[in-house]
Amino acid sequence: MQTESLLKEPVNLIITGVGGQGNILVSEIVAQTGCRQKYNVVVGESYGLSQRGGAVSSHARLFRHQEYGPIIPLGKADIIFGFEPLEAVRQAVDYGHKNSCLIINSHPVYPIGVRRGKNKVPSLELLFKKLREIVAEVLIIPATKLAGQLGEAMVQNVGMVGALAGSGCLPFRADSFIEVIKKVVPPKARALNEKAFYLGLEEVQKIKSLK
Repeated sequence: MQTESLLKEPVNLIITGVGGQGNILVSEIVAQTGCRQKYNVVVGESYGLSQRGGAVSSHARLFRHQEYGPIIPLGKADIIFGFEPLEAVRQAVDYGHKNSCLIINSHPVYPIGVRRGKNKVPSLELLFKKLREIVAEVLIIPATKLAGQLGEAMVQNVGMVGALAGSGCLPFRADSFIEVIKKVVPPKARALNEKAFYLGLEEVQKIKSLK
């Protein structure tokens, strides 16, 4: 499915998660891939606490004609790309709209208060159900589990990029992403990241084939 976001400008993408999950790398991959497809791309700074465990989000806007600032207005995110489901839900509530596409890692990273039993959060199943009632598409990707199959949890971010490539939410071919990944990832980590990318791509294709 290619969303309505491709029929207008700008294409607004929010990348969200917690510190240490690779938001900056993914922002760079998306931006460089967009540039290679002759889009102009502006990327906003990360917001929140960028240290490991703190909430982080980045804004990326892709366009070819009129220029836009780096900050996405409320209710205008066409794609929300979440490494952490609770943060993705928060961003969707503020920035999503009825035609938004959400791509979310299924593995939560709970705040300290929740882990200690002081605070409670709704079940992920309930949250995802509510999201499906208000946006066009919600794709839940077991990115952390897939990365675990490769023996390296840190490549979950590139696995999610593979899911983005396979979702149809951006008009970029998979090989365009791979070209950029080879450029920005250190040589010794390229093979592992490529494997993670294709695992994410295959996973989202399986999910979409069942719809």
